[in-house]
Amino acid sequence: MARRTTKQGPPDDDFEEHILDTDIKQEMESSFLEYAYSVIYSRALPDARDGLKPVQRRILYTMNDMGLRPDRGHVKSARVVGEVMGRLHPHGDGAIYDALVRMTQPWAMRLPTVDGHGNFGSPDDSPAAMRYTECRMAPPAVAMTGSIDEDTVDFKPNYDSREYEPSVLPAAIPHLVVNGTTGIAVGMATNCAPHNLVEVVQALRHLISHPNASVDDLMRFVPGPDLPTGGKIVGLEGIRDAYETGRGTFRMRATARVEAVTNRRKGIVVTELPYGVGTEKVIERIKTLVQGKKLQGIADIKDLTDRDNGLRLVIEVKNGFVPEALLEQLYKQTPMEDSFGINAVALVDGQPRTLSLKEMLRVFLDHRFEVVRRRSEFRRRKAADRLHLVEGLLVAILDIDEVIQLIRSSDNAAAAKERLMSVFDLTEIQADYILDMPLRRLTKFSRIELEKEQDELRKTIDELDAIIQDTQLRWKVVSDELAEVAKTYGTPRRTVLLESAGTTVSAAAVPLEVADDPCFVYLSSSGLLARTANAEQPGSGGGRANHDVVVSAVAATARGEVGGLTSTGRLVKIGVLELPQLPDTANDPHLAGGLPVSEILSLETGERLLGLCTLRTDGPGLALGTRQGTVKRVNPEVLGKDEWEVIRLADGDEVVGAVELVTGSETLCFVTSDAQLLHFGADAVRPQGRTGGGIAGVRLTSGERVVWFGAVDPDAPEGSVVVTSSGSSTALPGTEPGAVKVAPFTEYPPKGRATGGVRCHRFLKGEDTLVFAWVGAAPARAAAASGAPVDLPEATGRRDGSGQPGSQPIVACAGPVAARVRVQG
Repeated sequence: MARRTTKQGPPDDDFEEHILDTDIKQEMESSFLEYAYSVIYSRALPDARDGLKPVQRRILYTMNDMGLRPDRGHVKSARVVGEVMGRLHPHGDGAIYDALVRMTQPWAMRLPTVDGHGNFGSPDDSPAAMRYTECRMAPPAVAMTGSIDEDTVDFKPNYDSREYEPSVLPAAIPHLVVNGTTGIAVGMATNCAPHNLVEVVQALRHLISHPNASVDDLMRFVPGPDLPTGGKIVGLEGIRDAYETGRGTFRMRATARVEAVTNRRKGIVVTELPYGVGTEKVIERIKTLVQGKKLQGIADIKDLTDRDNGLRLVIEVKNGFVPEALLEQLYKQTPMEDSFGINAVALVDGQPRTLSLKEMLRVFLDHRFEVVRRRSEFRRRKAADRLHLVEGLLVAILDIDEVIQLIRSSDNAAAAKERLMSVFDLTEIQADYILDMPLRRLTKFSRIELEKEQDELRKTIDELDAIIQDTQLRWKVVSDELAEVAKTYGTPRRTVLLESAGTTVSAAAVPLEVADDPCFVYLSSSGLLARTANAEQPGSGGGRANHDVVVSAVAATARGEVGGLTSTGRLVKIGVLELPQLPDTANDPHLAGGLPVSEILSLETGERLLGLCTLRTDGPGLALGTRQGTVKRVNPEVLGKDEWEVIRLADGDEVVGAVELVTGSETLCFVTSDAQLLHFGADAVRPQGRTGGGIAGVRLTSGERVVWFGAVDPDAPEGSVVVTSSGSSTALPGTEPGAVKVAPFTEYPPKGRATGGVRCHRFLKGEDTLVFAWVGAAPARAAAASGAPVDLPEATGRRDGSGQPGSQPIVACAGPVAARVRVQG
């Protein structure tokens, strides 16, 4: 659409031009000062008396006028914002709604003054639009606006002079100190930390009774800020500076602990963050540091925060890293530790001032002192006015018949009022009240009520006069009201105050990564894996319980790997760091919290872990025996895989025993189900490669199998014994204890490989098989399936019968751990 233009004609003949010359510097100074004044006094800085900025004060005053009290229903936030904007605050609705949202957030305000219903955001997320949320006054807001209609504060015209608004709220709560504030004005800013209401009230009451109290005296009650998000404050020197001068800085630290997040991994669990820090900010910073390779040792980070359990940020630590040292790195490099700078600037008598703690408390007390005085005077005037009316009513009731006759005989109401005033000596107010009074009040009972009310009013007036005239009594009223506020709205302290961070956990004190120190890896009879903390000989410390049978133990290093030999002929690598570390006194029956094999290895159905090896390439290798009597020695070779086969098994066969040879001079031993024992030197078996299927070890009769295979150390200091247990092949496994026999190993002569061996156990009536066998260093210990220890009989000769009846079936047996472990190299 074309724009229509109009041609301006020449000026009139009598037109006079007036041009004002203004200095640009003067104009800029004037305009800037007006703008700065508006920002400072009408937007950014709070009043030191009620601790509120203008927009906050207008929100609370409007909600109070709308009757949105805590016992009423919520209304749309948009309705409150509209009322505030239309009546008192001539700015955008966004600024008003942002202020209202902050007043509802418990992580931003130590004592929220608005009760929000709906999505009011989180430390990381913005709230929903005001058309979706609802709000009403929170209980503390009632204390902030209480007695505002009793002439306690001054009112001023609003922006268009059509209404009036309070210049300050009565504020029974020290809002500036309790909730803190933040704001940026022109040429100045304010930043006050939140505090605990109960502590602040105690300091206020102490200041009332001790006006000359020092900062140290007040800090006995207010030792430091109490942040809404909890956490820790490290270092109190900056706090004292802030309380003394109004400026100071302190460090805020997250609350975190180290705990086991999974069976195989520890983690750092963060439950409280510094004030003003959200989980997303921490997660983003950690990811940036990890991607930049400036922070190592973090496996994963999860935000498990919810409304039921509160904040919970789980940082999983990689195996091999010390969680405590990593936590110290997180404090240094992420927002988990942050600083807070106190700059206590507020308006005092219309002027911005930097206030100390004592000055902030004194300004609030003076304000409450004035509020109590004006409230008492207002209530006294109300009581006096009511007493004046009651006294007039009592005069009329005493001569009620004459009063009625006088009114009835009067020509009009004006004449009746004049006659009442002259006859009964009443004032104009009393006469008008009598004329407006309903007849039902003219009863005997009404007179009794009026006399009672008269006495109460006189008592009230006397009490109020005492408060108005006696300064000490007025201070007592202020103190008592503060105590009631603390009792009603007070909550326990959330933030922990620390003089210092304590001993720094860093590379100088505790290394970030676990050192590759020598240790031992254990496999127990119950299928648990664990490692020691040092290279001390296992078994030399506080003794384990008898039923904590260690069936395999190898020397390793903390950051190394060991091998696990399984019943299917697999050799599987096991990372030592993934195993839990035993305490110094490993006397727990289950290796003091070892991990089940199934948590470390992926085993097939029916597959079992038989033993451990060191993955050495310069030793005599491994020896394996199978269920069908095959024996094999494997050349020591380590492939670049996590697992590989070390023996090729025939159909239906499985490995029953696997050991790592230390010297190559060990004796290999088979025990079969028909009670035959065969042992021969390890040098009788030629080493084979990985794909070899082994050679004949023991000759089996039809239907029999190998019960046990292993290596016997001929240099065992206590000697070796043979432990056998007999039973019935038709009985359910583990239902019959059978007979247990212990005999010296030296009584069994060696035989050649691939022979049947010699008899080691004589079956009694009802017995036809060996259910358990073991050969090793004495003294031997045994355990049942329940984990309970099983006492073994004394060692007897080879031909001394079948043994003694057992109390429980044996499932595991072992000798001294130290006798079976040798530190190689």
